Amino acid sequence: MELIIAIAIGVLVGAGVWLVLRPRTFQVIVGLSLISYGVNLFIFSMGRLRIDRVPIVGPGPVDPVQFTDPLPQALVLTAIVIGFAMTALFLVLLLALRGFSGTDHVDGKESPE
Repeated sequence: MELIIAIAIGVLVGAGVWLVLRPRTFQVIVGLSLISYGVNLFIFSMGRLRIDRVPIVGPGPVDPVQFTDPLPQALVLTAIVIGFAMTALFLVLLLALRGFSGTDHVDGKESPE
């Protein structure tokens, strides 16, 4: 399970970095989103990867090994909301830049091909 999560995090962050280095603005936005998804998965995996475990401590004796840590889940939920707002803001900036410069290149200039 840990190997699959580690490979997924590596693929998401690697693809995100590759897209961030592209010349078009939309590709940069998608790359930033992929990096944030990779970081969210990393934070989520820090809460111990347990299957079929309850995240809330009930009455009686408490054994911390038997429970999933709810803090990373709350942090990831908050990061998803912030990431969605950031993506929406970047898309609005993309549309404004496209209207002002007439191109969607990051530097504002079309490359000769």
